[in-house]
Amino acid sequence: MTSFAPDSIVLNRKLPLWYQVSQSLRASILGRSPEDPLRLPTEEQLAEHYGVSVLTMRQALKELEDEGLISRHRRRGTFIEPGVRRGAPVRLLGSVDAIVAQQSGMTAELLDQGRVPVPPGLAEYFPDVPEVATYHRLRSDAKTGEPTNHAVNHVRPELAARIDPDDLVRWPMTKVLRDIVKADIGRITDTVEARLADPETSRLLRVPLLSPILHYTGVTYDADGRVLDVAVIHYRGDRFSFTVTLEAT
Repeated sequence: MTSFAPDSIVLNRKLPLWYQVSQSLRASILGRSPEDPLRLPTEEQLAEHYGVSVLTMRQALKELEDEGLISRHRRRGTFIEPGVRRGAPVRLLGSVDAIVAQQSGMTAELLDQGRVPVPPGLAEYFPDVPEVATYHRLRSDAKTGEPTNHAVNHVRPELAARIDPDDLVRWPMTKVLRDIVKADIGRITDTVEARLADPETSRLLRVPLLSPILHYTGVTYDADGRVLDVAVIHYRGDRFSFTVTLEAT
């Protein structure tokens, strides 16, 4: 039987190794094809693949097991749960790669794009430009086609001039800015709050009016502290949860 093949990554020694491995494996699981096997390689094989110790690999697998993405059975092995796509948590630790990985297993449709005056609520982020480029996208589960979140990005106009809209169908804005536009991303500040779905959000996400949603605002800064992008995303409340891990070192 063909074995499950996780993606390879270059580990960042500034972040916990178990966390990086769990996020990479998580992205591979969520992005797997339906015909891929459910059984994972052994702990030893995975540890060799990622270049980490078996102890680190066990910690990474425990994280995925606690999320409900996998189940481990003595003598039988480790298996991907068949229903992992629904209700999978979004976890943030401060890694740009972790943010990019959250979109694995989703498709995106670019609903609209253009330039608008800086919205009053975002004026503090863009004090030096009169307008921003906006991109409206609807993301859906790649397997079921069910809408999962609606995102609106507000990008500095000089960066927008170098963005190919086709890339935004394939990749998250963070990846496009970092890897294609080559913007010097310094940090991303995330804010998440509970809200109720308004009529437009209800229509796009196919949820009842006033049902709970997660309202996410992500502000991307360059190395000099200048705002490059402000993302406003509405997540279906029945599909996502957010967990923030703080390291005490």
